[in-house]
Amino acid sequence: MKIPFFRCWLLALLGFASAPAAEPVEVAVKPGGPWKSYPTRTLDDWPALARAQPDANLSRYGGMLGRTAPKTGFFHAARIGGRWWLIDPDGAFYLDKSVVSVSTTPTPKAAAALKAKFGDEAGWARQTCAWLRSLGFNGLGAWSDTTRLVGGPPPLAYTRIWNFMSSYGRKRGGTFQQPGHTGYPKDAIFVFDPEFATFCDEHARQLAAQKDDPWLLGHFTDNELPMKREALANFLSLPESDPGCRAAQQFLRERHGPQATAKDITEADPAAFLEHVVDRYLRIVCGAIRKYDPNHMILGPRLHGAALNYPEVFRASGRHLDVIAVNYYRAWTPDAEKLAMWEREAGKPFTITEWYAKGMDAVGLTNASGAGWTVKTQRDRAKFYENFTLGLLAAPGCVGWQWFKYVDNDPENLKTDPSNRDSNKGMVTNRYEPYPELAAAMKRINERVYQAAEYFNRPKPR
Repeated sequence: MKIPFFRCWLLALLGFASAPAAEPVEVAVKPGGPWKSYPTRTLDDWPALARAQPDANLSRYGGMLGRTAPKTGFFHAARIGGRWWLIDPDGAFYLDKSVVSVSTTPTPKAAAALKAKFGDEAGWARQTCAWLRSLGFNGLGAWSDTTRLVGGPPPLAYTRIWNFMSSYGRKRGGTFQQPGHTGYPKDAIFVFDPEFATFCDEHARQLAAQKDDPWLLGHFTDNELPMKREALANFLSLPESDPGCRAAQQFLRERHGPQATAKDITEADPAAFLEHVVDRYLRIVCGAIRKYDPNHMILGPRLHGAALNYPEVFRASGRHLDVIAVNYYRAWTPDAEKLAMWEREAGKPFTITEWYAKGMDAVGLTNASGAGWTVKTQRDRAKFYENFTLGLLAAPGCVGWQWFKYVDNDPENLKTDPSNRDSNKGMVTNRYEPYPELAAAMKRINERVYQAAEYFNRPKPR
């Protein structure tokens, strides 16, 4: 894309981080907490991009036909010209722009609102796909109603989440519900259980039904598994008969001799053991997936929290995954150094699979639950979308994002986990009314992602 404005050319030389910031936004971690001003950039800080016409000449999947690579008939990742891209089944360069949990709300008032607005669930699926496409989205994130939505029209690429570890845990016993994800005793996943590999092989058989579908972007293996540096101490604290405890003891003996115990743990051991845990989990799960579906990308267990700081987690992930899924919270603007570490250690690209902000002007919602930022207005949410995605587009390792989520929480829906009870996370209210300012911001970014990605990542002259 030709950038005719000198100011934008100069900003490209200086890099994304040096661009002037738009008016700050007041942000809080939780409702009632202190407000703090964060510099917030929007597309208006790059006038040539803001004025540019929407990306044109797109493939049926939403990829960029102007740049193509060898096609495989399925989505895959490739590093070309210093930047990572997804390549869609037709061979077009592709960035994922998806929405998580595109599904209906199972409460009486929400059902009545759906019927009044869409007629029935088939009408909801048809109109919702068309609306998402009109906003420049090209995919469906985890927990979406793929039964009704897949196939369109217009069709959208989709992902599936299979919950290998948490499903095994329910069968085995010992897991419990935590806000947003499954909990495990001592935060020690059951990866050393001798039955886990057999379970994964049986669980993965169901993936064969979709192995030839070109619209399937890829598979998530679990959601937010505990991957912490405390893993070695935690596994050692399990009952001595537990396979996880025995594995941790064996790990120490192999590193420090046959008589080694917890008192022999060195500074390097916790990171090495965590890498061992992640590697073993992914080796088992990815092996099972590829046995029954060799065609589609594996996106991993949606890393979160402390794991995002650990190079060893990304090294292990890179050995097995095609793209590394990251649920990225507590960052108003993506940390460029952290994003670079993820790509460098993994040697693979990443995609952001959860992030959002909650507006305190949403009617009937307290915003007490959930990990996303708290802001004052829907206009602030719109600015957050622009600021965050522009930061991602400036990162050569990022191949997309998935906004969390389609519809606001409904306080009347008590079947959800504690993190999804009362918050303004949606693009639409819990009665299916869109938030116009957020939708407009999404549209103007989404429709220019290919121009922006190439602009931010063009070679910088000395």
